[in-house]
Amino acid sequence: MRRGWDAHSYDRVSTVSDPLVEEVLARLQLRGDETVLDAGCGTGRVTARLLERLPGGRVVGVDLDPEMVSLARQRLPAEITVIESGLLDLSLPEPVDVIFSTATFHWVLDQDELFARLARLLRPGGRLVAQCGGAGALQRVIQAANAVAEEPRWQDHLAAFTPNWYFATPDETEQRLTRSGFIETRCWLQSFVFTPPEPVAFLETVTLGSWVQLLPDEQRRPFAEQVAQRLGEPLTIENVRLNIDARRA
Repeated sequence: MRRGWDAHSYDRVSTVSDPLVEEVLARLQLRGDETVLDAGCGTGRVTARLLERLPGGRVVGVDLDPEMVSLARQRLPAEITVIESGLLDLSLPEPVDVIFSTATFHWVLDQDELFARLARLLRPGGRLVAQCGGAGALQRVIQAANAVAEEPRWQDHLAAFTPNWYFATPDETEQRLTRSGFIETRCWLQSFVFTPPEPVAFLETVTLGSWVQLLPDEQRRPFAEQVAQRLGEPLTIENVRLNIDARRA
């Protein structure tokens, strides 16, 4: 089942990841005249910051979720193209200079096809700079959610739950990049521990979305609250990000 999103809630609670986003933006080292694809642009909040670094360039955003795309189109200037599409289905009229992405690639289960597609979207010599969930991410949250899901109150709704994410290791990602025609590959994990200011809303919107979308609306917040109780107070989340730098041959 494809993951759905509450775009307005995500726009509000996802600011907790801003320090990581700034690090990825800093790695871009743009001249300012490039064409950049924001792969998984979400609500456009990060895309707007990317656009600030391209006074003579152009940004194309893409996201699979219609709510995210709608909000991004409202936020961004009219001349910015925002495409509703999955990354595996994306085609562009011409290749881009850079592909930038945060918090997206782990939602694509076919990672081999993902990097092959990204290579086709880049011009020769173009760069890929990205960050997504990596091996070991969100282990405590996943364990707590699975334990709550086994309780009688939730069992019927969540019996068919299967993970719809893929947290890859640096080594396997570098191998996939090389097979897809990338060179100068560098992948590494980065731990990130944080306390969301709205813990239950963050859990419901971001980390537990794959579970709560299977529940009736009135049961979604109670499920998130019960997972939060298992995680304790103050609620801290231990995340692991996979950083990716590469260049197309």
